Amino acid sequence: MAKDPKNDKSSRDTHYATLRRQVRDAKRERGEIPTPQPQRHRKPAVDWTPPQLAPDQVQLYGLHTVRAAIENPERKLIKLSVTQNALVRLDIGPVDQLGFPVEIVSPQDLDKVLGPDAIHQGVMLETRPLPARRLDALKDNPLLLVLDQVTDPHNVGAIMRSAVAFGAGAVITTMRHSPTESGVLAKSASGALELIPYIQITNLADALEELHKLGFYSVGLDSEGPAPMEETLSGDRIALVLGSEGKGLRQKTRDTVNALARLDMPGAIKSLNVSNAAAIALYATRQHLMKRKA
Repeated sequence: MAKDPKNDKSSRDTHYATLRRQVRDAKRERGEIPTPQPQRHRKPAVDWTPPQLAPDQVQLYGLHTVRAAIENPERKLIKLSVTQNALVRLDIGPVDQLGFPVEIVSPQDLDKVLGPDAIHQGVMLETRPLPARRLDALKDNPLLLVLDQVTDPHNVGAIMRSAVAFGAGAVITTMRHSPTESGVLAKSASGALELIPYIQITNLADALEELHKLGFYSVGLDSEGPAPMEETLSGDRIALVLGSEGKGLRQKTRDTVNALARLDMPGAIKSLNVSNAAAIALYATRQHLMKRKA
């Protein structure tokens, strides 16, 4: 008697393998996963070198990131490279009305430019960096976030998302030992880079002193801080200061802030990733400011 294909294990395995391949191919077409090169032509990822960009040029990628950049009136856009599928998903209207060139490309074309590990989702936008902002333009914002040499662009991008979520007026960081505006930073921020000023300053201690003159009370987060954060916050304008991954705040920063505070954690782990600590600190500070305003 012939076997029922539905009950045959080999047939089922073949069927599921075909479905998995179809899903994988669809994701590659959308640029959600890297497109593999033929084995005989493939080179190790370490052989890929990013293209040299001019100081006034940034390459952004990912659907949320690019859509937010296009919708930002402060962005000066140069060129959009996009797959046909991603253009539909981007949903930005007729290309002939955008006011900048649009090139239809393949996912492989974007892989060559952005590298094999970039999850570009089939879209890349060439643009100018956002205009620089001055600290004195922030005097009307009640909450600022200051980063003391946080180097990982993924962490800074995640911090930006939290800063936007809790209504911070800016993310301030140093020019040295901090990520510049880039595709990796913007992708990690998932659109938040377009919604909050990212201000890079030369000297952090001088910047904190300037913020003090503008009426901000600066609080540095330190796991060994003398008091819990909730007991340390003071005033109607707060500048939260977070240190780098591993090392924390530099000694000069510790000496410059108005106060040091800790996040009390009752569990066995007493320290958090800087982006997680930033989110908790932003929430606590927003609660403080709301009580002051009530």
